[in-house]
Amino acid sequence: MVVVTEATFEERLQAFEARLAKVEHERDEYKKLAGLLQEQVERLKRGLLGQKAERLPQNDAQLSLAILNLALGGEALAPLPPSEPLQTVPAHQRKKPVRKPFSEDLPRVDVEILPPEVLVEGIENFELVGENSREVLERRPASAVVVTLRYKKFLRKGRDRAAEATEVLVAPAVELPIERGTAGPSMLADTIVRRWQDHQPLNRLEDIYSRENLGLAKSTLCTWHEQLAELVRPLVDAMFQDAYREPYLCVDATGVLVQAKEKCRNAHFWVLVAPEKHVLYGYSRSHDGKAVDKLLQDYKGYLVADAHSVYEHLYRTGDVIEVGCWAHCRRYFFKALESDPERAKVALAHIGALFRVERTIADASRKDKERARRDKILPIVDRFFDWCDTEFPKVLDETPIQDGLRYARNQRVPLRRFIDDGRLPAHNNISELNLRRQVLGRRNWLFVGSDDGAFANTTFVSLLASARLHDIEPHGYIRDLLCLIRTWPPDRLLELAPVNWQQTLQQPETQQKLLANVFRRVALSPPA
Repeated sequence: MVVVTEATFEERLQAFEARLAKVEHERDEYKKLAGLLQEQVERLKRGLLGQKAERLPQNDAQLSLAILNLALGGEALAPLPPSEPLQTVPAHQRKKPVRKPFSEDLPRVDVEILPPEVLVEGIENFELVGENSREVLERRPASAVVVTLRYKKFLRKGRDRAAEATEVLVAPAVELPIERGTAGPSMLADTIVRRWQDHQPLNRLEDIYSRENLGLAKSTLCTWHEQLAELVRPLVDAMFQDAYREPYLCVDATGVLVQAKEKCRNAHFWVLVAPEKHVLYGYSRSHDGKAVDKLLQDYKGYLVADAHSVYEHLYRTGDVIEVGCWAHCRRYFFKALESDPERAKVALAHIGALFRVERTIADASRKDKERARRDKILPIVDRFFDWCDTEFPKVLDETPIQDGLRYARNQRVPLRRFIDDGRLPAHNNISELNLRRQVLGRRNWLFVGSDDGAFANTTFVSLLASARLHDIEPHGYIRDLLCLIRTWPPDRLLELAPVNWQQTLQQPETQQKLLANVFRRVALSPPA
């Protein structure tokens, strides 16, 4: 018979309680892990099948209006109309759609269509009394042309050809974008636009040009682009220097693979936006403070960015002032919708109310923006951060809602900064939108071949993205840029940037140089 003393019983009880506590802890950890995995599954499902926009549904959007009205004392915008169930309505007569006419700039070819009787009996036996016409869009195959440069030699009449002093006159060599090259500016512009505007990988370009009987190898295209990148890089550098003089810049980064001998290595593309002026791209092997210093150089001013640690050393000096991104803050709470919908909806409603006011003052002057932000947005922001401080101690550790609350509280000062300066944006969406250009291209070409390839990429993507910012047709811009840049004064290179391009084109000097370019004349002449 086993005798259980009181001491033995206490020891066993303590051991049992310890095991129970361990099991309960493991249970909580597994529940937390299961919740995180479920959230990831829902996020992936939403990415594949659901909405992409980080905004509340119609019913939940009423909450943002309620918060806006509460913050402004009931003087905000009217509530959204309630969503009603769909109703079946009787069919009604629709207007016949009107076909949009083709552009007047397109060349036109007239083709006469005669009745069979006229063709058989002869047109001289009939009287023309009218016609019906319609336009049909057709496409000619892309045409390439070989330009044969014949340098004629001349001798003044009356001179003795055998005399030593007799001078034979020959025109100087026509200048090409690539010295001793075999491609003109329009052909080179076509390869650049297809590769970096249309995101065609080199192997596809090789196949496309092969179908057109051009026979351009990938190695040839790479060599051309690297040489042209060296030619136009001083212009891109001048655009960077001009951007550094702006009061604020927007920056973001994304990863890219670089081909190596054994396996691809990781590197990064950066985008630097000077709103309404330049969209510029950089490349670095690492994502650290040194890469940021190389990108921004000695810039002093406001920097709109996410809260990544690579920028922190800039803010410590005081020369660069951090501006937070409310869209980035919103993303944290959008990710928390699955695990903590009640708190996430409150946060999203506050941020939605903020953006609702921002949209109403998008075209206002700087002073009007500052006044509206102080009167309407500041109360919303104050209520939001008060709510964050209240809710943060209540949430579970290592959860998406805690990440969102922590981010907002840590970024309290940068997120408020736009309120006092009407020039500053409330978000960094412009950088993210322009970075998608590289992300879209990355899906096609997968990796860059080398650091030189990345250099060419960022050089031409900077020019093409800036051209798009100013609504400039990309092929014509690159073609004319290659016609001009070799003889353009180095101290006036910024005149060739997209921000100044329309003004530069109107200058007589520019028109004279473009009209004198033989390759441009051939490229713009109609096909025979």
